[in-house]
Amino acid sequence: IQQVFKQLFYMINAVTLNNLLLRKDVCSWSTGMQLRFNISQLEEWLRGKNLQQSGAAQTLEPLIQAAQLLQLKKKTSEDAEAICSLCTSLTTQQIVKILNLYTPVNEFEERVTVAFIRNIQKQLQERNDPPQLLIDFKHIFPVLFPFNPSAITMDSIHLPASLNLDFLNKV
Repeated sequence: IQQVFKQLFYMINAVTLNNLLLRKDVCSWSTGMQLRFNISQLEEWLRGKNLQQSGAAQTLEPLIQAAQLLQLKKKTSEDAEAICSLCTSLTTQQIVKILNLYTPVNEFEERVTVAFIRNIQKQLQERNDPPQLLIDFKHIFPVLFPFNPSAITMDSIHLPASLNLDFLNKV
């Protein structure tokens, strides 16, 4: 069950983050607030079902950071440093793309300046991020089955003749 929910939450993260990276209309402060609220609801649900050890919540980390990136101030060099230290699960390409797509929805917000984005790129240039922008939502985690040894020994098993397994010999 834990492995299933880890995979499911990974897919939620990948599809949502990919949509965020491809759609300008959803890159706003209010979307960041809505995402963070929805993610907290998912995390609360995991705690309620005693699935916090499954690793499902950790698969949401890039989405959590993207939501926080949408909510942070984006003006000063201190803001740029905060973004760089906070967004460790996002690649440089993803951070820059979200900042480029950021669209203010009311008069209190401002567009992210080109100088600010260049400052972010300069601070993150030493990172060795993979060159891909989107997350592979088809990634499948390996399934692990626990080994439970049986109390029945192999020499005590009787094979009925009706199975036609004459080629098997007891050793």
